[in-house]
Amino acid sequence: MAKVADKYLKVDPWGVVEEGFDRERNRVSESIFSLGNEYMGVRGYPDEGYSGDSMVGSYFNGLYDETHHSAHYKGIVKRVRFMVNAVDWLYTRLTAGDEQLDLATSKISGFVRKLDFKSGTVTREFVWHLSAGSSIKVSFERFVGMTNTNVGCQRVTLESVDFTGDVWVRSGLDFSPIHEAQHQNLWTTLQKGEQGGIAAILSKTKNTDNRLFASFALHTEAQLASFEEEQLIGYSFTLQLVPGQAVGFDKVAFNYAEKDASVASAALWAKGQELAAANVKLSYDALLADQKAYWTNVWETTDITIEGDPENQQGIRFCVFQLYQTYHGDNPGLNIGAKGLTGEAYGGHAFWDTESYCLPFYLFNNPKAAKSLLEFRYKSLAAAIERGTDVDCNGAFYPIATIDGTESCNLWQHSNLQLHVGTAISYGIWHYDKIIGDKEFIRTKGIEMLLQISRFYASRGQWGQRSGKFGYYGVMGPDEFQLMVNNNCYINYMAKKLFEYTLEVVREMKAEAADAYASVAAQVGVTDEELANWQHLADHMAIPYEAETGIYEEHDGFFDMPHIDIHSIPVTDFPLYSNWSYDRLYRYDMIKQPDVLMFMFLYNQEFTREAKTANYNYYEPRTIHESSLSPSIHSIIASEIGKHEEAYQFFEFATRLDLDNYNRNTREGLHTTSIAAAWMNIVYGFGGMRSDGDMLLFQPSIPQAWSSYSFKLLYKGAAISVAVNREQVTIKAAGDSAVDIQVYDQTYSIGADGITLPVPAEWVG
Repeated sequence: MAKVADKYLKVDPWGVVEEGFDRERNRVSESIFSLGNEYMGVRGYPDEGYSGDSMVGSYFNGLYDETHHSAHYKGIVKRVRFMVNAVDWLYTRLTAGDEQLDLATSKISGFVRKLDFKSGTVTREFVWHLSAGSSIKVSFERFVGMTNTNVGCQRVTLESVDFTGDVWVRSGLDFSPIHEAQHQNLWTTLQKGEQGGIAAILSKTKNTDNRLFASFALHTEAQLASFEEEQLIGYSFTLQLVPGQAVGFDKVAFNYAEKDASVASAALWAKGQELAAANVKLSYDALLADQKAYWTNVWETTDITIEGDPENQQGIRFCVFQLYQTYHGDNPGLNIGAKGLTGEAYGGHAFWDTESYCLPFYLFNNPKAAKSLLEFRYKSLAAAIERGTDVDCNGAFYPIATIDGTESCNLWQHSNLQLHVGTAISYGIWHYDKIIGDKEFIRTKGIEMLLQISRFYASRGQWGQRSGKFGYYGVMGPDEFQLMVNNNCYINYMAKKLFEYTLEVVREMKAEAADAYASVAAQVGVTDEELANWQHLADHMAIPYEAETGIYEEHDGFFDMPHIDIHSIPVTDFPLYSNWSYDRLYRYDMIKQPDVLMFMFLYNQEFTREAKTANYNYYEPRTIHESSLSPSIHSIIASEIGKHEEAYQFFEFATRLDLDNYNRNTREGLHTTSIAAAWMNIVYGFGGMRSDGDMLLFQPSIPQAWSSYSFKLLYKGAAISVAVNREQVTIKAAGDSAVDIQVYDQTYSIGADGITLPVPAEWVG
C-alpha cells in the first residue's frame, strides 16, 4: 500500500499516551482521546477552551437536526438528517491574575495525556508557567458513565508549584459550539435556571424538535456564584493556591435527550430536574469505582492478548475499548455511526457496515447488543418501505445512510444505486439466527423484514435481453469506485442468498410455527405465488464469472476496464476524494474496497481455497484501500490462503489505522466500523474462525512477529477461549455442556478441559 503511518503516541499495553502537546496534531488527538458510552460521546478537546485548531464536539446518539435540499427528480432525497453537535458539558475556564489558560498561547511544560483502557478515563496534566514567573500544575480527568449513560464526570486539580494567589474558575454548560459541517450553531435555548446547587438548561435543535436537557452540580468547598448567558449557564468561584497544596473540584453532569415531539417542554424540564437531583449529587469517586468495575468485567470476558508485538497489542485493545464505548445495547433504538460519537464526519449515520462488520463482535461478545442493532432495523422498517415507493419499487429499500431510519444521503449515486444495505441486514438476521438461535425474533420481526426486503429486490431487478438471467442494472456495489454498473457480482450474489434464506425461514415456519407464519403472511400480504417467483429469481440470478480463471467478475465489463498501477499513485494524493476530480475515480479497474472478496468472506464455506486464492490474487493488486473497511477483509483472506506476511501487514494497517493516522483523516473522528473489522481480523483472520457453516470452524495461524496470542468468545452458552503459540493451539469452553467445533478440518467436542493441538507448519508465519 502507498500509505504510511504517522506515529507520535507512546506505545502502552493498557492505554494511549501522548507526551508533549503537538498543536499540529491537536485534532487527531481529540479524536483518539474521545470518550463515549453509546448514549453520549465527547471528543478529547481541552476542557479549559482552546483558541487554536480544535473541534469542540459533544454528541448524543440519534439526536439530530436536518437540512433540506432541492431535488428536481423523483426519488432523490430532499431532506438530510445528521447527528448534531450538542452541549459542551465540560466547559471550564481558568484565570490566574490576568492570564487565562489556553494551550494555544500559554506557556506549558510536562504535558501528558492518557486514555486508560482499564478505567475508561482520559487524564491530562501539565505545568502552566505564568508570565510573572510562577507556575501551577494543572490536572484534568474525565469519563462518561458506562453503567449510568446519562452521566458525565470531570475532575480538575490545581497544585501550586510556586504560585500564591487566586485562580478564578468558570464551570458550566455551553450550547454555543458551532456544528462545523453547517458552519453555524444549531440550538435554541428554551429554559435555564439554577436551584439547590444544580444548574440546568434545556435547548432544542433549530430545524427539528429534538431537545436536550443538560444539568450539573459541582463538588467543592468554594463559594459558588451562578451566571447565565444566552446559551450558557454555570457557576463561577475562586480557588486559593499556596505552594505545595492541591485544590480543585469535581463536576457531575446529567444529560437527557428527548426526540418525541409529543412530550411538552414543561414536562421535559420537570422530568430532567427530577432525574438530575437523583444523579448529579452522586460522588465522583463512587461513580469512578462503578466505571472501573465495568471495564474490569469487559477485559475479563473480552480481552485479546498478543505477545511479541506491543504496538498491535495496544492497537487491538484500543479497538475493543472503542467498540464498547460506541455500543453495548443498553439504549434500545440506537445504532452505530461510522464515526461513532467521535466526530461529525458521515453525520452520525449508520451504513451497511453495522451488520457486515460490527454485528459479529456483538454476536460473540454481547448478544443483547446484537439483538438491539437488529431491533433498530425493525423499528425503521416502515421508513424503508416508504423509501421503496419513492424509487418506484415494492417492499423495503433500507437507506445507505441513516440516523433515524430515513435516507440521509443526498448523493443520488449512493442513496439510489447502492442496494446492498438490505442484503447486509438479511445477512445479519441470518447470522444472528445461526449463532444465537433466537427463533422468537426470527419468526416475528426477522421474517417480516426478510419478506419486505425480498419484495424490494424482486421489484428492483430486471431480466437481461440476451443472457436470460435476472440481475440488477444501474447500481453501485460496495466498491464505490464503480458507478452505474450492471450486475454487480456482490449485489447479485447477496440477493440470491437473501431469497434463499427468506424461503428457508418460510418453510421452517410453515412446518414448526404455522400460525405465526400465517399471521405475518397476512400482515405483509405475501402469497405462495410471490414466494415461488423469488425461488425462480434466485435460480436464474446472473453471477458474472469466468470459468477459465475461476474469477468472479466484479460487474459486467469490469475485465475490460483500463488498468492503473495503484502503487504509482503518490502518497500526497490521499485521500483521493480530496485530490482527484470526482469523475476520475470511475475510469479504471481500481477498487476502493473489497467487493467480490467481501461476499467470499461472508459466505466463506461456499468457496474453495483455490477460488479464494484466484480471486484474491486478481483483486488485491487493484485495491487502493481508500475505505477503512478494506484492509481487514484482505488480511483475513490472505491468512486463509497462506499469505501470512501480507495478512500481517494488512492487519497492522487496520488495527492502528487511527492511532497512526494512516489515512490522514483521523482528525475527523475514529473509523468505528473499521475498528470492528480489526477485531474480526484477529478472530476470523489469524484465529481462522468461520461462522457461516453448521458449526464454528477454527484454523489458527500465527504471524512471524508474535510468540503467542489469545482471544475469547461467547457461543451457545459457553465461554470459549482460544490460545495460540508457535507450537500449539489450546481451545477451552466453560459452560454447562460441551460444544462441537472444527479445528484444522477435524471435529471435536470441547468442554472446560479443552483440547490442545499442534499448529501445522504451514500456519506458522
